[in-house]
Amino acid sequence: MIRKIRRSEIQNCVEVICKSFMTVADEFGFSIQNAPSFTAFATTEERLLDQLEKEGRQMFAYYENGKMVGYYSLLKQDGEECELNNLCVLEEYRHKKIGERLLEHAFSEARKMGCSQMNIGIVEENVKLRRWYEMNGVVHIGTEKYDFFPFTCGYMKKAL
Repeated sequence: MIRKIRRSEIQNCVEVICKSFMTVADEFGFSIQNAPSFTAFATTEERLLDQLEKEGRQMFAYYENGKMVGYYSLLKQDGEECELNNLCVLEEYRHKKIGERLLEHAFSEARKMGCSQMNIGIVEENVKLRRWYEMNGVVHIGTEKYDFFPFTCGYMKKAL
């Protein structure tokens, strides 16, 4: 089941995001020392509350047997564009099509928000994730290397 999260669930969201993104950090050798602004280390309750209340992000979670096991948020950008953020599934719940359900839900919610394009940022070196998005109709549009990350940022988009 996917539903909009409540303010009282923000701490659960932080736990799901950090735990999910830590598997990427471990796989690619990211640490709080070499990538302090990577999602696994930078997501806090205060940051998510700001995103929810000040930025007006739409936040959704996937629940299995009452437990939050997946998450994503949407940020309405300029014009008719939305940005997908922090789509994740706890490691022990992966390979059960939960990510696909969250992604399809995100596409649907973005359309309801009046968006005609979704923008997505990824760790470019995570070839498995890039291919997964491509299999779900998302197109790779470029990369950018920033000094503050030990990886290359990949940019993708999907027409809705």
